[in-house]
Amino acid sequence: METHQIAELLNQTLSPDVNSVRSATDALDRLSTTLPSFPFYLLSITTGGESQGVKVAAATYLKNFTRRNFDTDNSTNSTVSKDLKDALVRVLLQAEPVVLKVLIEPFRCIVAVEFVKNSLWPELVPELRAVLQNSDLINRNGTSEWKTINALTVLHSVIRPFQYFLNPKLPKEPVPPQLELIAQEILVPLLALFHQLVEKVTKVVTVQATWDLESEKILVIVSKCIYFAVRSHMPSALASSLPALCKDLLTILNSLSFEGGESCTDEQFLRLKTVKRSLIIFCALVTRHRKFSDKLLPDITDSVLTLVKLKHSAVVNKLDFLSERIISLSFDFISRVLETGPGWRLISAHFTPLLDFAIFPTLVMNEKDITEWEEDPDEYMRKNLPSELEEVSGWSEDLFTARKSALNLLGVIAMSKGPPLATSSVSSKRKKGEKTKSKNRSAMGELLVLPFLSKFPIPASASAKAVNEYYGVLMAYSSLVDFLREQKLGFTAILIQNRLLPLYKASSFQPYLVASANWVLGELASCIPEELSPDIYSSLMKALTMPDMGHVSCYPVRMSAAGAIAKLVEVVALRIKDEEDSAPLFQLLGTLVEAGTEHVAPHIPHIVSLLVEATTKCITPDPEPWPQMVERGLATLAVMGQCWEDAVPEEIEENGSSQMWASGQEAIKKAFSDLLQHAWLRPLQDMGDRIAISTVSPSCIDDSSTLLGFIMRDVAERKVIVELQIPELLLVWSNLIADWHAWEEMEDLAIFKCIKEAVSLNNKVSMKNFILGEMPSPPAPPVHQRSVIEGIGSFVTEAFYQYSSAVWRASACVQMLLHIPCYTTEGEEVRRSLVSAFSQAAFSRFRDSASNPCALWKPLLLAISSCYLCYSDIVEKVLEKTQHDGFTVFASTLAFILTSRFEHSLATCSEIKLAGLALAKVVERLGNQQSILLQECLISLMEACLKSIQMQGEEEGEDEESEDVDSGDEDTEDDEDSEIDECEETEEEYLERCAAVAKELENETIVEEGDIDDEDQEIELGVFEEVDVQMVVVSLIERYHGILLQANAPPSETISDFLNSFPECKTYFQQLQG
Repeated sequence: METHQIAELLNQTLSPDVNSVRSATDALDRLSTTLPSFPFYLLSITTGGESQGVKVAAATYLKNFTRRNFDTDNSTNSTVSKDLKDALVRVLLQAEPVVLKVLIEPFRCIVAVEFVKNSLWPELVPELRAVLQNSDLINRNGTSEWKTINALTVLHSVIRPFQYFLNPKLPKEPVPPQLELIAQEILVPLLALFHQLVEKVTKVVTVQATWDLESEKILVIVSKCIYFAVRSHMPSALASSLPALCKDLLTILNSLSFEGGESCTDEQFLRLKTVKRSLIIFCALVTRHRKFSDKLLPDITDSVLTLVKLKHSAVVNKLDFLSERIISLSFDFISRVLETGPGWRLISAHFTPLLDFAIFPTLVMNEKDITEWEEDPDEYMRKNLPSELEEVSGWSEDLFTARKSALNLLGVIAMSKGPPLATSSVSSKRKKGEKTKSKNRSAMGELLVLPFLSKFPIPASASAKAVNEYYGVLMAYSSLVDFLREQKLGFTAILIQNRLLPLYKASSFQPYLVASANWVLGELASCIPEELSPDIYSSLMKALTMPDMGHVSCYPVRMSAAGAIAKLVEVVALRIKDEEDSAPLFQLLGTLVEAGTEHVAPHIPHIVSLLVEATTKCITPDPEPWPQMVERGLATLAVMGQCWEDAVPEEIEENGSSQMWASGQEAIKKAFSDLLQHAWLRPLQDMGDRIAISTVSPSCIDDSSTLLGFIMRDVAERKVIVELQIPELLLVWSNLIADWHAWEEMEDLAIFKCIKEAVSLNNKVSMKNFILGEMPSPPAPPVHQRSVIEGIGSFVTEAFYQYSSAVWRASACVQMLLHIPCYTTEGEEVRRSLVSAFSQAAFSRFRDSASNPCALWKPLLLAISSCYLCYSDIVEKVLEKTQHDGFTVFASTLAFILTSRFEHSLATCSEIKLAGLALAKVVERLGNQQSILLQECLISLMEACLKSIQMQGEEEGEDEESEDVDSGDEDTEDDEDSEIDECEETEEEYLERCAAVAKELENETIVEEGDIDDEDQEIELGVFEEVDVQMVVVSLIERYHGILLQANAPPSETISDFLNSFPECKTYFQQLQG
């Protein structure tokens, strides 16, 4: 009955009616919680007489049910009954392929915990072996109920987790016992079947026989299982069978033919997948298991070389994706072998034929490249001319093209110099001069690669053959970066002058070649001599503005030129037009300015004006997100503003003596202000309602904050403030951040920096709407609108509930906002509301971690301390309302963080002063109460005084020693560099470091990124800067020394140190000394 009901409900979930689907799903959810045998019913449906749609629905629901009820992250709380595991495996072994594909996913979840992590399924391996032995394609008696393909799929899922190291905390992880068992009981016996099938299927190539689809499927699955077994580990049982296994894999590899081109049958497609997996296995053996694979390398290498030299060059432009991936893996394998000890001996004799018949034919432009250039230029560039301006997207394997792997191999060949020369037949020890001799030997780049490429001249005409071949030459040059870095600069200069730059001056402009030349110049950026920069920039600028040539698009030419310029040192002023492909140029300019700040700085004001003009045209009045061009424009302007500030010389920054820098700064601020006015104030003016700030788009608030901060920086005159409309911009900005919810580390940092600039400017020149908002005109209610500081306060309040760095920054803002010296009588009400909001948020966040002292205690308690120093009565009410003993908790924890017992102790004098003054106020609030809390507070204040004195002494000592340290830097620089070179990290040290990091991650002790810098921020004390906290403490000791010296008196060491610093207090401790 239940099975039929569940099947009916599953059938309803396939209905096009949304309501029927929803009601059926709800009913299934209820049954899943009330029926203990619910998963068994689902399993029975997947193998019953229902329609395939219902079977798949049952399998899908079981998959989701398993995910909901099986906690893979907490394996100790996740157990599955033996009956359910057995039933699931039984169904997997009999299911149809479409059902098997779905059901295998919950099985993997269970295996990962039950078998791999907890070893709670000992019968799985022997039972799976028995099933395989009696499956339909192995025991061909016609009576088996088990499907071989299904059983191998189950094996694939069982062995899959072992492809990775299971315990990263171990520097060298042994082979897991489960993997050893699988290899011994199943994989090694399967190799006999694998060998039989290899002999069977490879006859198809030599004999006109019928392809066997089932056999090809078995070969693919078994080869995947073998790869998972050897990717990270090497089971001992499998190690002894490697020679025979590799022989079979080579037989498959040698049977490969690319003559089918892009069209192939299902059987041929499976053969390609097996060949691909074989090559991946060979790469893993070379990379991870040299001990076992070195003796096998000659045969493997010969087969792979034959594959790339003879079988693919004639059809390179007709290969489908999988065939191209095979060629890519073949090149990768050769590269890895060449980097090993025996690699030179195996590969060097084949260098010339490799270049002639494998590498260069892969680099030459073909029909597929031209088609992709015309139909999908972005995809063409992503594969052939990758730029750092665009993010990589799509399938990761799409990036593993044969051309890229061929370029990598060519680079490895160019750098190779052969094995070390034998210096003695008696001793094999390295002699002192041998390293120098090795450096003096010529690399194959000079002896072979460059002479080979020089055979192809720059095309004098539009001959297709000449253009295609020179395209390959340009690709080849891009792979020689490491080789060229070791050559003299003149070497690279001659190469660029003779082989690249003439392309830009040729009478017949070849876009395919120029785009590649642009990219090559970008790849060779680190090797380009400075004297060539003008010619290169002139050439790249010509390419950057190249219009389309009839039916041939020059978009790749322009974009590759932009990518090349982005990698170089200087910048050229660009005229940006409102074109579709202009948006990447904004990011380009930002990259350029960052790369060559000191050279670019004089041009920044002019470029900023151009960018502001182009960006302003694209800003829409709608509150919807701005176009991508606007977002990139603002991001680039933010970078330029920062680079301008970084480029200003210190002497000019101090006295503002240079007219050029002053006028440049003025022009940039004016441009930034015009842009923000257009974005924020123009929509309000157009609507005739300057109060409708909700209509302003909140897009790009991080970069907008950076621009606004730049505008306010170093402004000190009211006239300039009015001209730049800073108060109006600040009012809109503060309302935008008041409703900010998209918290993210880097974006929020710009907002916090802008808050600091706003407060600093208002301290110098009081601005309207900063403390008190405007009073609206009648008939609106006479209530002040939200002011700038109230908007900032809302943002800071919300920050206390966010990530750790935001809490630190918010804490620093609290002190800055509450103790602004220009609060009026009316403004005090605003300050009272801020105190209430800040203390409420900080204490609420503190309560979340109150049971476990942590680094966040410090900023939270410092924020509450700032509030307490401002309005202690409000803070006490908030604390007691939030928690019945909230004030006591605050006082005791504040006393605790001032002591050395707190692990994350206060690190700066300003922190100690702020916390100390707040605690002193707490002591005065407690008065003459005979309490342990009062005594603890006094002892903490004594320790705080001592630590403050110690830190002041250390700072003075550091100032005195800094000049001596600086003078010795130059003398020791070379020595330090040589020591760094000699102390390279060994493999064992690297693995131990990774294991230590894994342990820290598991224990959650790693500090979040950015938190360390935020912890070191110096708090601006404002009105408390001149208060002497040490004298305040001495005064309190004088008043309350009687309570201090009661039962739990301070440690004698603390008293002794305190009296040494404050001898005037000796009379208060006489009874203890006596």
